[in-house]
Amino acid sequence: MSEAPQVVVITGLSGAGRTSALRVLEDAGFFCVDNLPPGLAPALLGLASREGEPESAVMGKVGLGIDVRTGAFLSGAEETISELEASGHRVQVIFLDCADDVLVRRFSETRRPHALARTGDLHGAIARERERLAGLRSRADIVIDTTGFSVHDLRHHLIDYIGRDPRRPSMVVRLVSFGFKYGVPVHADLVFDLRFLPNPHFVEALRPKTGMDPDVSAYVMDAPETQELLRHLRPLLDYVLPQYAREGKAYLTVAFGCTGGRHRSVAMAEELGSHLRDGHEVVVAHRDAQRAAP
Repeated sequence: MSEAPQVVVITGLSGAGRTSALRVLEDAGFFCVDNLPPGLAPALLGLASREGEPESAVMGKVGLGIDVRTGAFLSGAEETISELEASGHRVQVIFLDCADDVLVRRFSETRRPHALARTGDLHGAIARERERLAGLRSRADIVIDTTGFSVHDLRHHLIDYIGRDPRRPSMVVRLVSFGFKYGVPVHADLVFDLRFLPNPHFVEALRPKTGMDPDVSAYVMDAPETQELLRHLRPLLDYVLPQYAREGKAYLTVAFGCTGGRHRSVAMAEELGSHLRDGHEVVVAHRDAQRAAP
């Protein structure tokens, strides 16, 4: 009997990168269908896994794009996902989120209409879309905040995620640095505010650099305040991470924020990434480090 296809469902807010995400899946060898009414998915996957077909005709990896354009069909999406899982399919649901102001800017730049903005009220349309997609968001295996992402950032995160077998017992720990001036990452499970630490921004020689530079890292890490924080933070993470893993969480995002996301948060994420790699699978990402220096 043929193995059931791997199914990746891409959903989320309009303008958050769903179309780009489906292109990433296509490049990774997925057969992708966008805006398919969820109720038709079982029939599609039945064709994908049928026996007796040439190897090239069998779709072992399927990507489905679901958004508010499916209209009334959207209400059946969660039930369909449960049905696919019950029939033995390995289903991964990826929800793409984004800050409202960035979504508004993206729509303004592309001049594309929002499916729910019939009267031109884009902010209201985004709010209604969030409400309609709330069930899928809560059902998602991972929520990716694309607020500060480039297309290349999105590609990197998706390839990293879909390449993992969710049946593996290990948990991936994502350490993300960010700037509070650009907003807190919406997908963060734990958030630490580092704005009380000495700020390299006020040292002229360090200002244009980032926390990945050894001079900036030393400035931040050698401060007594930082050393005291690490004496508490390392044991805290060493304790809580296994607890999250025991609960079956596949991904845990720990976010470290400073004012601009270039110095203190970057140095801390790198430092703790080195500490945690001995016992965990760790991914370190710097959301705002490459933004223009102030």
